[in-house]
Amino acid sequence: MDKDYVGFATLPSQVHRKSVKKGFDFTLMVAGESGLGKSTLINSLFLTDLYKDRTVPDAQARIPQTLEIVKHAVDIEEKGVKVKLTVIDTPGLGDAVNNEECWKPIAHYIDCQFEQYFRDESGLDRKNIQDSRVHCCLYVLSPFGHGLRPLDVAFLRAIHDKVNIVPVIGKADCLTLTEVQQKKEKIRQELEENGITIYEFPDCDSDEDEEFKAQDAEMKHSIPFAVIGSSQVVRELKDKVFRGRQYPWGTVEVENSAHCDFLKLRDMLIQTHMQDLKDVTHEVHYENYRAQCIQSLTRTGARDRSSRAKLSRQSATELPLLPLTAETEKLIREKDEELRRMQEMLQKMKEQMLQGQMEQSDSL
Repeated sequence: MDKDYVGFATLPSQVHRKSVKKGFDFTLMVAGESGLGKSTLINSLFLTDLYKDRTVPDAQARIPQTLEIVKHAVDIEEKGVKVKLTVIDTPGLGDAVNNEECWKPIAHYIDCQFEQYFRDESGLDRKNIQDSRVHCCLYVLSPFGHGLRPLDVAFLRAIHDKVNIVPVIGKADCLTLTEVQQKKEKIRQELEENGITIYEFPDCDSDEDEEFKAQDAEMKHSIPFAVIGSSQVVRELKDKVFRGRQYPWGTVEVENSAHCDFLKLRDMLIQTHMQDLKDVTHEVHYENYRAQCIQSLTRTGARDRSSRAKLSRQSATELPLLPLTAETEKLIREKDEELRRMQEMLQKMKEQMLQGQMEQSDSL
């Protein structure tokens, strides 16, 4: 063994073993109007079926606002690495006739998770904190129309400073490649015009290989991701089996980069930027919430101290007199009678002491 070898080089492997043993957690929120393929996209991303018992409401049930917050938790294991995945679905968003402020329950849910984490972090048992904060929000945009709708702008403005937003164009097979590029440019322009902040990819380190840098640059240029979801297995030839969709005019492959950005989205969420999404949630969004909570608590404490100081400086004559009840008056009379008896006893003791002193002086 090398004499100059101490063992610091094994620290990454120690952290790796501990992290793998503990496992990982990731919370993903999916939002967007119904009919854009959100459920199929999630099943395609994680190769699982999270929506077995889903029921689709009819048109009559969609007249009032019926936004729900539905959590689906699943444990996924791959090559010994365990991930507790929580998918938060928001069925009913934008489906009602009147969608005024329909996003408020979602913003409230995100704040509640921050509040719960803040309470757990400030408590006694800090070793077993369950992180239920939303690490990423996939917002699925409609492929129809031009750019963002007013509801999209209002929703994204309400949550863009609370969570990492990754915009996605659903059912991209409805568009040609030229239309996809035009729609992406239009959406990026409107996001900037409305001051909406989405998830920003971190800059690559100088020691990263060129392949990773090229992949990262391609991901940045692809936002918003134009995706297609499908759980259907297509067998086009004997040796060619893939997940996709068959149409009379041809076949669309989900995992083909020439057809859609599904692979880029999956690589970004799972392979390359999952930890960065969690870090940004903790270091930026949660810290902003935590700072606001501490400031509000500090202001409340300062007001309480100021009011107590004002009260202590008031004279007795300035304080309001409380009305006396019959029970209180009885208690006061009893205390006065007790004080009178004690004063009489003291007076008798003084007289006895004086009498004793006089007798001693006469005997001398």
